[in-house]
Amino acid sequence: MQPQKSTACGIDIHKDFFVAAIVNRDGSAAIQKFEHTQDGLLALKSWVLSAHCPVVAMESTGNYWRPLHLTLEGYVELILANAYVIKRIPGRKTDAIDAQWIAELALNGLLSPSRVFPKDAREIRELTRARERLVDQCTKCKRVIHDVFDEACIKLSSVITDIFGKSGRFLIQGLLKGKTIDELIAGIPSKRVQKKERELKNAIKSGLSSSQVIVIEQNLQLIDRMTEQISQLDDEILCRMKDREEDLQIAMSIPGIGTIAAVTILAELGDYRDFDSPDSLASWAGMVPSVYQSADKLRTGSITKHGSKHLRRILTEVAQAAARTKNTRFSAYFRKLKNRIGYPKAIIALARKILCILWHLLINREFYIDALNTRPNSQNLIQKTVTPQSIERSIDILVKAGYCIQKSENSKNIQRFQGAADPS
Repeated sequence: MQPQKSTACGIDIHKDFFVAAIVNRDGSAAIQKFEHTQDGLLALKSWVLSAHCPVVAMESTGNYWRPLHLTLEGYVELILANAYVIKRIPGRKTDAIDAQWIAELALNGLLSPSRVFPKDAREIRELTRARERLVDQCTKCKRVIHDVFDEACIKLSSVITDIFGKSGRFLIQGLLKGKTIDELIAGIPSKRVQKKERELKNAIKSGLSSSQVIVIEQNLQLIDRMTEQISQLDDEILCRMKDREEDLQIAMSIPGIGTIAAVTILAELGDYRDFDSPDSLASWAGMVPSVYQSADKLRTGSITKHGSKHLRRILTEVAQAAARTKNTRFSAYFRKLKNRIGYPKAIIALARKILCILWHLLINREFYIDALNTRPNSQNLIQKTVTPQSIERSIDILVKAGYCIQKSENSKNIQRFQGAADPS
């Protein structure tokens, strides 16, 4: 419970407008409607400040709360509350009543504020979510191409694992140009795929119609364009995550977590120090079972699915990758649970376990070491980028160890001797 206030403002947010109500401890209230425009936001800010209102509460309705939060941030105390926890008593329901109800809850300290990330963290999270959307769109385009080939009775995917790889793209381009099967097989860049001549001839026994060729060409162009955009986003995200390189290293020491997964998890978590325990983090991520208890009866259901769905998605993918690893505690834990509760629940349990372990590692600044597999997983470690800051740190370490370092650049010799703090 939050401390009680003398005055509080509640805002009921909509797409085109919002209704604000200022409620005082003596029961008086002032209600006003504002347009959801820049002028309306500035008018709200002036209205709240002129009333000397110290706290403003609002629901986290879609993305409509963001402009209000940015406008009022730094001027008053802001409480962004999850709409799930704001329960309106039965009776008439109007925008003015909803705004007053939110203000009364804030006035009596009954609202628990949601986590609002700092600007830099929000921007990184927006980039990772934009990348996720591009990957989803790229996957949809690939599905369309698969459906076209199935419609044309071309079973290319039954012979080649990834038809969008090097050999697969060569075969697709050849089919679009109307080449014969012998010409296609002779030009396949992969010798391993060339050995599947009989399977390829059985899979490709028909051609594509003119409309099917157009559909495939357009989707291939979209895939190439989105792949380039994804690559640009990856570069930008990694550039913005340079100051958290140690956190990335720690996360990627866990089996199943690669570069993209580590960046996405850290972006969705924000400051992991906000959580007192791994259980509170798992609860915030919505990866704990729902509980219903009455008297001596206790029932648990599916996970609550509160918090970020993007975090749950990437953790599920990480758990699936970790379950396929060999000779690790994660794979042994998954197999043990799978036999008892089934595949889906075992994956979710493993995802929660990985999240809790990650919290411990980040808090204690430790790397993950699997007792069943003590060999270092060099593939999981991110390739460190050489920056001027990292070079300076390395030079300082060597100087303190007693080494003499000399650097020649543009015909100017820069020397460092033991005890020197700056180049001379």
